[in-house]
Amino acid sequence: MTAVEERPGIRSRPDVEPGQLFIGGRWTETADRFDAVDPATGKTLTSLARGSAADVDAAVDAARQAFDGWAATPGRERARVLHRVADLVRARADEIVAVESADVGKPVSLCRAVDVETVAEQYEYCSALAQGVDGATRQIPIPSHAFTRREPLGVIAAITPFNFPLILSTTKIAAALAAGNTVVHKPAEDTSLSALLMAGLLAEAGVPGGVLNVVTGFGSEIGDPLLAHPGVDKIAFTGSTAVGRHVASVAGQHLKPVTLELGGNAAHLVFADADVEQAVGAVIKAFVFNTGQFCMAGPRLLVADALYDTVLGALAEAVPHVPVGDPFDPATVVGPMAGERHRAKVEQYVEQARADGGRIVAGGGRPAIEGGFFFQPTVIADLPDDSRVIQEEIFGPVLTVQRFTSEDEAVALANGTPYGLAAGLQTTDLARAHRVAARLQAGIVWVNDWAMLDPAIPFGGVKDSGFGREYGPESLDSYTRTKSVVISLA
Repeated sequence: MTAVEERPGIRSRPDVEPGQLFIGGRWTETADRFDAVDPATGKTLTSLARGSAADVDAAVDAARQAFDGWAATPGRERARVLHRVADLVRARADEIVAVESADVGKPVSLCRAVDVETVAEQYEYCSALAQGVDGATRQIPIPSHAFTRREPLGVIAAITPFNFPLILSTTKIAAALAAGNTVVHKPAEDTSLSALLMAGLLAEAGVPGGVLNVVTGFGSEIGDPLLAHPGVDKIAFTGSTAVGRHVASVAGQHLKPVTLELGGNAAHLVFADADVEQAVGAVIKAFVFNTGQFCMAGPRLLVADALYDTVLGALAEAVPHVPVGDPFDPATVVGPMAGERHRAKVEQYVEQARADGGRIVAGGGRPAIEGGFFFQPTVIADLPDDSRVIQEEIFGPVLTVQRFTSEDEAVALANGTPYGLAAGLQTTDLARAHRVAARLQAGIVWVNDWAMLDPAIPFGGVKDSGFGREYGPESLDSYTRTKSVVISLA
């Protein structure tokens, strides 16, 4: 799919071939195409096939035809195939890193250490899960043998966002395939390249034709037909809360099961007993990771009065030194936003912060980098609690800072938005860590660090952040149904 070109000062920027649809194990062309843009330069990387409702029909039909065979494949054999995927991901890490970094603007060092390795580990973990999709016998007071079976649902519509294309598609595809389902994947139009690369890689690993299908294009043209398609048995969606409401509505109309991992606006609490140096490092990591384009980012910092000035001063000193630049420079920590409209949205929030009386402690604008969609890591203090900049998801490298005087006030502020995907706290008091973690309304809580994720640890949202869990053995609950069988012995 790609050739890698060496350039001075750049580790490896790919030359990407035009993308096609992947349906029934074959590459398929379309009449219309659209551009994939490199967010670090603003230039076109390649063109992609623009799928249609007819292509959705073909993909769902292919997945339906492949389902019986894949569902009947013994779990141990499905496990072998998924483990081969993990091996291929590691073997072709350079190519995957180059494509993902160019498409998303993700720093190569981050992409290699986090994205690629996470994907390999997730396929390994789901390989193990595939061997344990079973039921249980039940003791009942009648002369019958009763047991349960866990069976795959059928065809899964997997719709994924632009910010973590590799990881967030894998959370759905690996678990769905482990359980015996087939998949039609609609990646975000902004960042579709790794979905196509992975489709070819899964086929190379031995995934039969039709088990995974990828249709690229726009939500209004292929997303809606996929959601409402009568051949789809379940919808797995990651994206904004606004679109998630639409997805849930369509699923409800068609009585389809759905899992939704939606927006977030996590609070990061720093208590007076925290280790300040450790806390500041975790705070910066929490809001600049992936250029802040992370649904589990920590964009709301809540600091105890006793440490407020100290923490704010440390941030003012450290944040301007976070390396921003070309994602193919190994020293880069913060790359560009994934697209022009994403940066424009962040800029609007920063202007709103100024209008609300916020004080820009660091950043606040575009860095002096030619081309691309870059924005400085930005710290804002002195905003009113009801400011839109605090209450809404910004989805960029912006941190707001508020103070609190008590543990109760900290928890109330943390829980005071509609979201509940993640939360975190910094404290050296173990009792407080347990007490506050139990009170925070979030699907995952980190103590004294941030973004510590593993395929064994489930995550997902509460409130407007959605429902359902991905990762861990819990992920298979979303991709299987329980059937009871009662056999009369008399």
